[in-house]
Amino acid sequence: MRTFSLLKGQPVFETKSGTKIGEITDLCIASTGKVEGLLVKKGIFFKQTFFLDIQKVASFGWDGVMVEDTEYLEKLKESPEYTLNHQHSLDGMMMLSKSGESLGLLTDVYFQEELGTIVGYEITDGFFSEITEGKQVIQSGKPVAIGKDAIIVDVDNT
Repeated sequence: MRTFSLLKGQPVFETKSGTKIGEITDLCIASTGKVEGLLVKKGIFFKQTFFLDIQKVASFGWDGVMVEDTEYLEKLKESPEYTLNHQHSLDGMMMLSKSGESLGLLTDVYFQEELGTIVGYEITDGFFSEITEGKQVIQSGKPVAIGKDAIIVDVDNT
């Protein structure tokens, strides 16, 4: 399990040749709250964004993400349902509990790399709150509802 902020910017390597084929720029997240894949930037001068299905990742290391074949990177035909930082961004979105309590604004997610399951949400109440209280983590094993105005999470099991 790790946060997206630790994964962002990591190189993606092909295991057959040891060649760096791109770097991680974002997560693709379904409306159910499951990570479907990674967005990978590839190229030197004219960078293009590709989709990498999370199931096709051979391993997630601390210094790089490994894939068996460069063919696993698919051209991005349509924009993902949600991402953490790019189009349809969830970063900074309000998080509410199922009971209607405001939890804060989303800043990062904790997820199980192999399964693509989001297990925690790093939230903030603002800059001054972070200084005095630090960042807060909401744990939830149950799927969330992602809407255009807020993310609803079930925190009853914590």
